[in-house]
Amino acid sequence: MEELFVILPNTPISDTLENMMRAAIEGRKYVLVNDAQNIPNLRNKKLLFISQVNELGTDLFMLNFLSKIMEKSKECFSGSMGAVLVHSETEHGTKRTAQDIIFIANGLGCSFIGHPLVEAISSLKNFLTWQKNLDLSLEEICLKNCRELIKRLLEGKFVTLENPKILALYSSPHKTSNTLDLWHMVSRHLENYEVKELLIEAGEVKDCHGCAYKLCNHYGKNNRCFYGGIMAEEVLPAIEKYDAIVWLCPNYNDAVAANLTAVINRLTVLYRQMSFHEKSIFAIIVSGNSGSDSIAKQLIGALNINKGFRLPPYFSLMAIANDPKSIFKVEGIEEQSRLFAENMTIEIKC
Repeated sequence: MEELFVILPNTPISDTLENMMRAAIEGRKYVLVNDAQNIPNLRNKKLLFISQVNELGTDLFMLNFLSKIMEKSKECFSGSMGAVLVHSETEHGTKRTAQDIIFIANGLGCSFIGHPLVEAISSLKNFLTWQKNLDLSLEEICLKNCRELIKRLLEGKFVTLENPKILALYSSPHKTSNTLDLWHMVSRHLENYEVKELLIEAGEVKDCHGCAYKLCNHYGKNNRCFYGGIMAEEVLPAIEKYDAIVWLCPNYNDAVAANLTAVINRLTVLYRQMSFHEKSIFAIIVSGNSGSDSIAKQLIGALNINKGFRLPPYFSLMAIANDPKSIFKVEGIEEQSRLFAENMTIEIKC
């Protein structure tokens, strides 16, 4: 049985989180990691991050732990695969805290399985939708999900694809987009692979209108959507076919562009019909001044946590470039692009 490394710098923890952890590790061999000054080798391991969110909506103990481990090595989680358990003393903070943990750990070399999170708010009301299909209490559903999460984590054995198909989604104009220019620096190193670029122009993809489950499911069986258009004709078939999706995201207002957000929202119709666990996501993010991490965390929340895409290590390439073509003046950007492309070819797995 593969050994599990449980990262828990915050003690004591709530009874709820204690029960979640016990359900996850029951009958399994594990190592408890709670001292940032005495850290075992955490490379090529299966990692379970356990986080207690306080009334302010954060976990200062976990952030401090990750800060200290980062001082030791920027590759301390290289080759490792992770999942997260989070409990909040309030109704808030679980998703944001999980996004922070995943973003930081990913930048230290950790990949994350699709749907890597079990979160529990104070009332456990976030499990009400599950209860519609399960004859279990909210607490029982929570613990069931914890057991299933760890089972998927420990059984996860991804292999590198030799000839991956790569899809790049973008919505920026060619002539002025530093983001697209940065992607082309990367894609030059992917000439031996099947790469498709798909432009999502303004107004082409209507946002999701929240169809009833049965209606959405009906159209999804045929890879269609009630609203049709480019989403049903090109985007959904491409996402189904390709092994990795690269999201090209300029930062306009510290948020993913509206066109791409609409694409994410409309993925539900395909999500109901297939698992995205064996599809990898990457991101190219360019900001005029700051905030690229905000975009990266949104993508983690929407695509890795919610939709279940696999998150490879070092999934995002971020840069600051304001004026058109100024991306080419960023120090070391060509080498960063080459290394990012190299990481993609290694980390597109199934």
